[in-house]
Amino acid sequence: MMNASEYDNETFFREYAKMSRSRQGLAGAGEWGQLRPLFPPLAGKRVLDLGCGYGWHCKYAVEQGAAQVLGIDLSRRMLAEAEKRSGDPKIEYRLCGIEEYEYPEGRWDCVLSNLALHYIADLDAVFAGVRRTLKPGGVFLFNIEHPSFTAGVRQEWIYDSNGRPLYWPIDDYFLTGERSMSFLGCEVRKQHHTLTQILMGLLRHGFEVQAVEEAQPSAEMLEIPGMKDELRRPMMLLVKAGRGL
Repeated sequence: MMNASEYDNETFFREYAKMSRSRQGLAGAGEWGQLRPLFPPLAGKRVLDLGCGYGWHCKYAVEQGAAQVLGIDLSRRMLAEAEKRSGDPKIEYRLCGIEEYEYPEGRWDCVLSNLALHYIADLDAVFAGVRRTLKPGGVFLFNIEHPSFTAGVRQEWIYDSNGRPLYWPIDDYFLTGERSMSFLGCEVRKQHHTLTQILMGLLRHGFEVQAVEEAQPSAEMLEIPGMKDELRRPMMLLVKAGRGL
């Protein structure tokens, strides 16, 4: 689990606020073009967002007609921004960890999580909780850092003498668990899970895997400096899974 103080650290949070996804919302998130079509119809539905951050996806759910949305996050600073930027009477924001949420049985039509599950050590426990809390026919939609990214050595390129990225090093792929890297000038701890762990974990818990996509920049984004290098290895894994009837 990610320590809330890392996102609540003033220096870290100030740098995070400068990112395009922080300033522009979903339009500034490179994966949004692939994630949005995976959403099920949300009109009249109840939606749970695990690790809601600024609340952009909560706001989107309400805009799509969701009747009730709960966004949970460990960071007080994130939740304060969510209330300010994405507040709505149909949305409740709660200070709570993904692993600590109670997952009441048959409560939600859609559970989503964007770039939060790679901070979770025990994905099996979360998968079990999500399946329990989904209604029959419900959908679990998540975006997690890709295993080839979390297995990257310090999550950094190897550069040549001119500062050009030569290759993305991967090591200890099958050695799962905590990895430490530098992100926005701070030391951050994440959890590495293999592709087998993620997808077979869903199947073991009775999910029907409906879509799997590896995030890649759109043609329009390739003119952004450094973006072409994002075609050299996937950074994110998008999965849509159904609970079944």
